[in-house]
Amino acid sequence: MSIFLVSYFFIATALSLAINYLLLKFSFNLGTRNNPTFKQVRWTAHVKPSIGGISFFIIFLLSWGIYGFISQEKGIVPDKQIIGIVAATSLGFLAGLYDDAFNTNPLLKFILQLSCGIILITFNVKITISNLEFVNILFTLVWVIGLMNSINMLDNMDGVTASISAFIIAGLIGVLAIIGHPASDFYMLILIGVLGALAGFLRFNWSPSKIFMGDTGSQFLGVFLASTSMIFLWKFNEGNQGLLQVKPFVLPALFFIIPIIDTTTVTVRRLLRGQSPFVGGKDHITHHFAYLGLKEKNIVFLLLATTLFSFPIALMLIKNPLAWNFYVSFGMLAYVVALFFVFQFFYKKGEMEHKKKRQEQRPMPNGLQ
Repeated sequence: MSIFLVSYFFIATALSLAINYLLLKFSFNLGTRNNPTFKQVRWTAHVKPSIGGISFFIIFLLSWGIYGFISQEKGIVPDKQIIGIVAATSLGFLAGLYDDAFNTNPLLKFILQLSCGIILITFNVKITISNLEFVNILFTLVWVIGLMNSINMLDNMDGVTASISAFIIAGLIGVLAIIGHPASDFYMLILIGVLGALAGFLRFNWSPSKIFMGDTGSQFLGVFLASTSMIFLWKFNEGNQGLLQVKPFVLPALFFIIPIIDTTTVTVRRLLRGQSPFVGGKDHITHHFAYLGLKEKNIVFLLLATTLFSFPIALMLIKNPLAWNFYVSFGMLAYVVALFFVFQFFYKKGEMEHKKKRQEQRPMPNGLQ
């Protein structure tokens, strides 16, 4: 099986390369959002097709189809969680595709994201951190909707979202290999398939990019990562569930450390300025590192290194459950909070540098020239 999975990764990568090449060749202006009322805020000044996410969904469906064939051969009946994940990710993809084509109203976008969360809950894909069911449902909806928006917001610079998502998926594959799952064939296939899809897409999305994933890709990835992380990362708890636990938050915080830091930073600062957190802008952590003089590729490497550093910690906790107590959990969350403030320091420095450059570029009054 392992040889097949390695081979499938390369097949998925090659297929993604071919799909994105064809999309670029024949798409023309598809996905560029020529709607004059829409302002697309990205770091690059060039308008490019936002259709790369189509390749993710095609390969996801292929992975599901292969699993269907394997399960039929083995006489396995797919469980309800699998059906829920396929249904929710399909809705997320269609919602993103519609948004790329017609610029969805924010309320409709929220309703569709909420629907993805409700589908997952209906099929028992949810966070369980409390003995109060409404608390579990609330956290599940916040996680799904929050991650769909977080991945979308992070897609603001070449290669950032695709590469970080690829690293997170690789980490999830590592977790699956350690803890196993009754439906491991399905999860391993879809994780490796989407990882290959991202690898092929990065060939065209790496700086300088030729194509963006668009909401088609970010909404799909948001649901995909939310659902698979609920299966593999949110399951660790102390056993006796009280009103709320600390331990279940540790692995998601470590794996999604960059999306969490970026979304929290941007949301809080925009609200403090009296702005909507859902309106695009060049005020993300990626932009502020660029204001400090870092090149796009180096920014991606920095964020990837931060993500990668958290994985050995997370995997060590999973492999040593007896040593994973409350104090360890508290220490890991303290590490995430400390890293958040480190990023705030550089964010502030980037903000000051950006203001300084804008003042230097501002034309002086005639009397002072």
